[in-house]
Amino acid sequence: MLVTEVSNALPGGSSLLRNEPVQARSSARLAGLLDAAAAVIDEIGFERLTTAMVAERAGASIGTVYRYFPDRIAVVEALAIRSTQRLAARFVQALESSAATTWQEACDALIDMTSEMYRTEPGFRAIRFGDPADAGVGADDDRMAALGAAVGGILHERFGMPDNEDVTRAWVVLAESSHALLARAHRDREHPDTALIEAYRVMSRGYLEKVVAAS
Repeated sequence: MLVTEVSNALPGGSSLLRNEPVQARSSARLAGLLDAAAAVIDEIGFERLTTAMVAERAGASIGTVYRYFPDRIAVVEALAIRSTQRLAARFVQALESSAATTWQEACDALIDMTSEMYRTEPGFRAIRFGDPADAGVGADDDRMAALGAAVGGILHERFGMPDNEDVTRAWVVLAESSHALLARAHRDREHPDTALIEAYRVMSRGYLEKVVAAS
């Protein structure tokens, strides 16, 4: 599965945008707005984010922000989609360059990649945010489910990991638990709680092995 196939498998974010960027300059402007939003979220949290803050940080007019996003929720959701797609793409790239020969090793690579993004990717916490009513009911669940399905498809193709309803459900469980535990482990980005990360690694592997064995 190609990186683009993983990204395209995720629910698209274009419906969130007032204008889909079609030129390089427009795409760069949109990326700059999302980068600005990520920087502000890192500093004060998404709850206090406003479109005016995004405009100020990006050095753009408020009209430029509204050209692409109808409101602050759309900004955060678009940032979340971008972060999810980057995670999927980097996971595929990591597998391409790794010596993983089992799905267990591939899962370890995914955990390492996710942890790295918590440390280095601005605004990564926006991958999950707010109440469902704030972001649109089911929007976040659909995105996370699609990411799990994409990862599961890769492991099925490369390592023969079963691809059935039980395994699909397991990916949902792990997506929910990983966010809670890894976000907690990276409250201090400079000094992540490595013991908590390793505890999640052991827990997730044991759980998946039981599900796979029963499949």
